[in-house]
Amino acid sequence: MFDDESGVFAVVLNDEQQYSIWPDGRELPLGWRCEGTVGTKAECLAHIEQVWTDMRPRSLREWLAGQAQSSPSNP
Repeated sequence: MFDDESGVFAVVLNDEQQYSIWPDGRELPLGWRCEGTVGTKAECLAHIEQVWTDMRPRSLREWLAGQAQSSPSNP
C-alpha cells in the first residue's frame, strides 16, 4: 500500500498537527483529516518536509509556551 511509488497519496494531519501520507480515496483512520495536498508519494513527502518544521506535537508546543510565559524573566 505505502510501497507503491506510482500510487496517488494524500497528505493527512491529526489534531496534534502531525503529518503523514495516506492512499488517496481510502477511508482515513480516526483522528486524521486531509490537509489538502494530493500527489505522488514523493510529492507528498516533499510537501511534508517543507511544512512540518516543528516535529513536536501541538500539545507539547502549547505547554512549553505556557511554561515560558509563566516563568519569571531572567535579568
